[in-house]
Amino acid sequence: MDIVADGPTLVLSGDFDVRSTPEVRDAIYDHLAGHEDVVLDLTEVGAVDLTALRLLAVATLVATREGHHMVLRGCGPAVRRLLHLSRLRSVVELERDAVGA
Repeated sequence: MDIVADGPTLVLSGDFDVRSTPEVRDAIYDHLAGHEDVVLDLTEVGAVDLTALRLLAVATLVATREGHHMVLRGCGPAVRRLLHLSRLRSVVELERDAVGA
């Protein structure tokens, strides 16, 4: 898993699964400490599992509780489907896709 900070955005690439969740968790919380609004860009994430999505849900709740805002960008169909099936879609916020790009 590669994680690159670009201002308030964290760009993730690679497989986001149980093996990478500690690294991603630390990056998210460190980034939230320095930014009120954080965007997690998942455009380059090849695969995701339920453990990773649970991490995103918990991080979203923690961010909200601490007065921050976190949104997910670039969620592909597989990620969206797993969010729906796991019922975590109601916890995380997805960035709206640009219309007419």
